[in-house]
This record gives sequence, C-alpha cells and structure tokens, in this order.
Amino acid sequence: MSAPFQFKQFNIKQDKCAMKIGTDGVLLGTWTMLKSEPRNVLDIGTGTGVISLILAQRFGTSEIEAVEIDGAAFEQAIDNFEESPWGDRLFGYHASFQEFFQEVDDEKYDLIISNPPYLSPTKKSENNIRNTARFEDALPFEHLFYGASKLLEEEGIFAIIIPFDRENLVVEIAAKMHLIPSRITRVKGTVKSIVKRSLIEFQFSANAVEENELILEKERHVYTNEYRALVKDFYLKL
Repeated sequence: MSAPFQFKQFNIKQDKCAMKIGTDGVLLGTWTMLKSEPRNVLDIGTGTGVISLILAQRFGTSEIEAVEIDGAAFEQAIDNFEESPWGDRLFGYHASFQEFFQEVDDEKYDLIISNPPYLSPTKKSENNIRNTARFEDALPFEHLFYGASKLLEEEGIFAIIIPFDRENLVVEIAAKMHLIPSRITRVKGTVKSIVKRSLIEFQFSANAVEENELILEKERHVYTNEYRALVKDFYLKL
C-alpha cells in the first residue's frame, strides 16, 4: 500500500482511488471564496475526499456532505474523513449524483462544489473505475448543473474546475438552469503556457462577473506568490 499524501493538518490515503491527488482538486478547494462561512456544503464526486477535507479545515463549523459513485473511492474517502480532525462534520454518500439529487431534493446547500469528470467518451481504457472518474458520460454537465440548480440555496455558490476549452459550453449549459458565472479564474502553468483550467463560481444572480488569471509557476518548482497564498495552509512543502 502506498504511503498517504500528507497535508499540514490531515492525510489522504489514495491507493484505492482511480484518480489520485492532483492540482485541480486542491486549487478548487482553496480558491472558492465565500463572503461568510457556509452552513452546509455538498461535494459532488469526492474521490479521495480531499476537497471536503480542505473545506473542513477552512470552515470551522460547516457541515460537509460528499457524494461518490465508486465503492472503493467512497470507502477510502470515509476512512480519510474519520481519521481527520473534522470527522464529526464530514458525511459520505455512496451514490451517483443523479440518484442523490433525486432523493434529497428538499435539501438546500450554501456551497456546492465539484471537480467533475471532464474527458469526452472516446479513447477509454479498459479500466472501468478510472473511466468513471475521468469521463463525463458518467456525469454529463447537463445532469451536474440540473442537480446543482435544484439543491443550491438562492444566495448559494456552485463552484467547479473544468478544462478551459469547455468553459463556453459549460456557461451555456449553466444558463439554461438559471445559473450565471459570478467569478472566473483561468489557470496557466507558467506565463508562457496556454490556459489549461477554468475555476468558476456560479450563482442565480450576479451583478458582474469577476475575471482574473492565476499563474502557478515562475519556473519549474518555483511557485508564484498568488499560488503560494492559496495553498500555503495545506501543502507541507510550500
């Protein structure tokens, strides 16, 4: 069994998860900005549970619910929750998001967050578990936004990270569910590299969208001040 990934205040076991700890989930969990601490949070497709754990560290009283369709990942996320300092505020559900939002459509959340599967269903591997974690036919964007629109509080925020080349498509789908972007950060590896990811917060109403850019590195393993400010409370070596 591989050693857990160590953060400053919690550890993540990930040997049973198809998708390991990556920059995307950590970025999303640290970037999401709320004016006040959310009463409750829903993490869609939690995987290892890293986003839920980051939010539990950030928000000292929030109740966080996490949904995961894969059985092995769900069990590992629960283990990670229970071994963290915030196990009494973290709850997991073994279900697809489609099943979840149909069963709990009377619940509303201040913050819904997701690092969704994003690859088109073309060049799949023979590993069905990894396919479920990576390919969007397991959770189409239409289903994701429909469910989020049903579960989000009127003043709530729905935050996601997606490939930059899906940004226009996702904004169009969100608009059909009456969700509009209030904040967008486009992520580049370096100054000279192309934009790879879009971090987006959606709300039912917004005066104007706040747009900016985040560059991760000045050069290899030399991180920008902006990126360091986001993740310094979490990564051990930053």
